[in-house]
Amino acid sequence: MSVTWNLDSWREHEIRQVPKYNNKDHLDTVEDQLRLSPPLVFAGEARTLRDHLARVAQGEAFLLQGGDCAESFSEFRADNIRDTFKVLLQMAVALTFGASCPVVKVGRLAGQFAKPRSAPTETIDGKELPSYRGDIVNDMAFTSKSREPDPDRMLRAYNQAASTLNLLRAFAQGGFADLHQLHRWNLDFVKESQQGEYYEEIATRIDETLGFMAACGLTSETIPQLRETDFYTSHEALLLVYEQALTRQDSLTGRWYDCSAHMLWIGDRTRQLDSAHVEFLRGVENPLGLKCGPSLEPDELIKLIDILNPENDAGRLTLICRMGADGVAEHLPPLIKAVEKEGRTVVWSCDPMHGNTIKASNGYKTRPFDMILKEVDAFFDIHRSEGTYAGGVHFEMTGQDVTECTGGAQAITEENLSDRYHTFCDPRLNANQSLELSFQIAERLKRHRDNNSKSS
Repeated sequence: MSVTWNLDSWREHEIRQVPKYNNKDHLDTVEDQLRLSPPLVFAGEARTLRDHLARVAQGEAFLLQGGDCAESFSEFRADNIRDTFKVLLQMAVALTFGASCPVVKVGRLAGQFAKPRSAPTETIDGKELPSYRGDIVNDMAFTSKSREPDPDRMLRAYNQAASTLNLLRAFAQGGFADLHQLHRWNLDFVKESQQGEYYEEIATRIDETLGFMAACGLTSETIPQLRETDFYTSHEALLLVYEQALTRQDSLTGRWYDCSAHMLWIGDRTRQLDSAHVEFLRGVENPLGLKCGPSLEPDELIKLIDILNPENDAGRLTLICRMGADGVAEHLPPLIKAVEKEGRTVVWSCDPMHGNTIKASNGYKTRPFDMILKEVDAFFDIHRSEGTYAGGVHFEMTGQDVTECTGGAQAITEENLSDRYHTFCDPRLNANQSLELSFQIAERLKRHRDNNSKSS
């Protein structure tokens, strides 16, 4: 690890998951263009998110993080952004009621273009080509030209991220996030759901609360907070030439912020102690996430925490645990015990997606809904037994009616997967499955809260 951090210090470290650009001059030109471009987010916004996450770390709020596995150029449409944003807000309403505390809303949006791969190349019918690494790097089509990393794709990703952020800000502040409208959408979901009765109690209680507030004169017309919301963006900081080019020095504090997103995370494949990704992100002031898979040992986790959050600041670091439904009971408790023993302050979040990916009998990658819910349940149960706070959830999901994850109230089967399997990478929860999961989690949070009230 370099003693002194600077914008280029990561280049002295071992780097994984990096594309090989054939034309360095072209790459340098694109990096220069990005360096001269306006920031996508501002340092003050990242600081505000960090303050919100500090409340999560202290057990006073809950984190909802979700969005696409990998954003694509071809599916870039306003209605897709709107639908994913809408579902995330609907989920947040249910979770706010269940947790009885504010929900911090962070999207995997406006920058989630790069994807790590298990191998640098892939072979089809005897032909070997570079792996598809996300639209910011190359194209999914299996041709030599499409798979060659193209620096200009970073410019297209930047422009798409800017447009997405513009739309998200308009939705968040322009009335689309009105709590009453979100609740009406949730009521529609409950009425149409095959398990509607199961969720009706929560929906009814929310309805009663809004009715009481209206009777007291607290409506969207009188209270701006009921029609507006704070919404933040995040992505895996994988393509470091892009991240560095969008890093700016804050004029108020003199500190460096990666202005490609409010929050960045380090993936499970790039979290080595002396990796370029750890080196780069330790020097920016954004709130950070760290993916924690089953191979992560407790002593290594503590070292990573001390590198990424040496001041032990609440809100700086979120541990995004992705153990798999069958592995979480074995691998999560040792990490919690180590963090508690060393007195480190973190947000604990559950990613129940990546550890539960299987290959269906018809060849499609999928994720069973029951396994996703099983890992979430185990995550909360383990934190209860350890006396720690399960502070958030992290989902790959979409607002579209896709058929990529099996199960749920819609009872999607392996045979249904081919109906609307649209993902460019990993399978996502569809809109109904996402809402179903949020109501299930809300019910569990409420039950836990009620039990705590009785015991005290």
